[in-house]
Amino acid sequence: MSTDVVFFDLDGTLIDSATGITRCVAHALTQLGEPVPEQQVLLGWIGPPLRTSFAPLLQDEEKVVRAVEHYRNRFESHGWAEHEIYPGIEVCVRALHDAGHRLAVVTAKNEPHARRIVSHLPFGECFEDVIGATADGSRSHKPELISEALQRLSLAAEQCWMIGDRRMDIEGARHHRMRNIGVLWGFGGEQELRDAGAMQLAQTPQQLPSIIAA
Repeated sequence: MSTDVVFFDLDGTLIDSATGITRCVAHALTQLGEPVPEQQVLLGWIGPPLRTSFAPLLQDEEKVVRAVEHYRNRFESHGWAEHEIYPGIEVCVRALHDAGHRLAVVTAKNEPHARRIVSHLPFGECFEDVIGATADGSRSHKPELISEALQRLSLAAEQCWMIGDRRMDIEGARHHRMRNIGVLWGFGGEQELRDAGAMQLAQTPQQLPSIIAA
């Protein structure tokens, strides 16, 4: 049985969460009386920590805190369920689990929200733990999140893979000198992942088990 551990990003890797995230961002900005950017701009909120995305737009720390609060209120009532599971990802996750890999979710999403989503996935039981951001933002960037995952699961970085769709996933993995795979069905795209230094790219979920096995 393999001893490799696989960390999965959530948004853009396991689930297409564009609808829930962009609606919650739009809600937060509307509550603050701020103009709502076009959908293509809102998609940029998927991946980075919320504060990182709101800060340059609002340019006011108090407004950023309020925006995050409005976002989370709507996410708790509606947004957490506004997503689709990517085709083929359940088969991939189960194949890795059945092959003996330990699996965890490592995401910049608020940890209670992430846990709620994963617990409702039809393959959620395959994940040993869900590591997400703290409510106050003190743990929200990928290097910190991966560090927390390594500590919780008593792992060394060389035992693990990080799989994600955005540059933050790749940069977080590289910070820890961790093997990584960029996935092309999410929100980052090939150029972003290559520029971030992705070791390998996967076009489809079906490719992940063979890449890891090799």
